[in-house]
Amino acid sequence: MPKNKKLQLLIEKHIVLEDIDPVIFYGVGNGHLQMIRSLYPKLRIMARDNVIRVLGDEEQMAAFEESVEKLRAHVLRFNSLGDEDILDIIKGKRTRDDVPDGVVVYSMSGRPIKARTPNQQRLIEAYNHNDMVFAVGPAGTGKTYLSIALAVKALKDKTAKKIILSRPAVEAGEKLGFLPGDMKDKIDPYLQPLYDALEDMLPQVKLQDMMEKNIIQIAPLAFMRGRTLNDAIVILDEAQNTTPAQIRMFLTRMGWNTKMIITGDMTQIDLPHSQKSGLIEALHILNNVEGIGIVNLQRDDIVRHKLVTRIVNAYEEFDKEMKGEIPNK
Repeated sequence: MPKNKKLQLLIEKHIVLEDIDPVIFYGVGNGHLQMIRSLYPKLRIMARDNVIRVLGDEEQMAAFEESVEKLRAHVLRFNSLGDEDILDIIKGKRTRDDVPDGVVVYSMSGRPIKARTPNQQRLIEAYNHNDMVFAVGPAGTGKTYLSIALAVKALKDKTAKKIILSRPAVEAGEKLGFLPGDMKDKIDPYLQPLYDALEDMLPQVKLQDMMEKNIIQIAPLAFMRGRTLNDAIVILDEAQNTTPAQIRMFLTRMGWNTKMIITGDMTQIDLPHSQKSGLIEALHILNNVEGIGIVNLQRDDIVRHKLVTRIVNAYEEFDKEMKGEIPNK
């Protein structure tokens, strides 16, 4: 009878691991899960997908729930979890609670994403102090990647309800109509750089879920017409390929509690020669408007392979030669 009475006091709970990759939480070969089980020997712990099923007495259950929430918050913040982190959290010790200065978010590999040059830091500061930011510079300066990192941070911090990423549908020497497939098939390869950055910062399953629920939206610029964008971080990438009418339409989509980041590279304008870039015009018109930050990234800010810097330099010299600014070699 005492044994049956003890069984009656056992309770069962299901804990959902929201917003994180369960693979990181459970560890390779469920190594982290095995460690957690060993630290709570009186509980029966089972896991499937992102749900943990626990059976045990109420006191142990409360302590376990608190530990799981702390572990989940750790994974959400750092996109990583180690054996020492698990031991420290469950034993009530301090972990790396304080994010090192300058870190925006952590990649899925646990790498800190932060400014790597003074101008990249100016981009972060401009974002923090303005509702609209223009980030202009050559390829490889991190303007798009860092902008998406700032948007992901806002989503994690719940200062924004959604991320909207857009590009003008212009490609050098290509037209979407000639690509195979339906509209989504045509558009997806063109927007792939945006997908790549998001996949580097968010778990694949969570990213897919957010896109299905329209928490994260990726669409060509033409899809923005007629919308008012509230409670969002909105990024317009490759803005040098907008027409004046297009960028004006985009900028006026801004709604309440929304921040916009517009990125572009003046050296890669793919518009017809007779068509003026909307980004050039917008920078001229909005240069002194309060609440708008403009950050110019330079060759020194290129953070890709060292050859990218050399290629950019070589093309800049070539462009100057063609314009007659320097004598032919």
